[in-house]
Amino acid sequence: MKLESLRDLYVEQLKDLYNAEQQLIKALPKMAKAASSEELKAAFEDHLGQTRQHAQRIETIFEQMGEKAKGKKCKAMEGLVEEGGEVIKEDMDDGIKDAALIAAAQRVEHYEIAGYGCVRAYATRLGEDDAATLLSQTLQEEKAADEALNDIAEELNFEVPQESVQSEKRTVKSSRGRTKRAA
Repeated sequence: MKLESLRDLYVEQLKDLYNAEQQLIKALPKMAKAASSEELKAAFEDHLGQTRQHAQRIETIFEQMGEKAKGKKCKAMEGLVEEGGEVIKEDMDDGIKDAALIAAAQRVEHYEIAGYGCVRAYATRLGEDDAATLLSQTLQEEKAADEALNDIAEELNFEVPQESVQSEKRTVKSSRGRTKRAA
């Protein structure tokens, strides 16, 4: 489809975000199950409820435009979800896995923040005030989710076993063949 106007781009981006939210509705329960931290599990579960609301808001926007809500395959989210799935399958200590899950989830949040920031700006420019309000609400929730994950990550870093931190220091050979520790 050729995009010929800001409205076309706006609709296309909404379809992308709608599909992204649908993918997350399937992925978040798996991430919650893989998390060992109760706080992280709760954050994923809470965000699942918000994600369902985000999808419903997009459905409302499509209804207001007289269109049926449908997604356009969001390849970026597909890749981000796939990366999160790889983290889930990895064999690692609980604290490390939680930290890796947070990193994967924050990448998702940053993608969504960028997407919702754009569509909100488009809605405002197009005079779609009700849609802009709904999109602003979602944008604020995505930012809050990102901040919550950041807070959990800061707490988890103190819970990672010291031997895990020490094992990350690697041994490197110098140019003269001697072994030295690198930080």
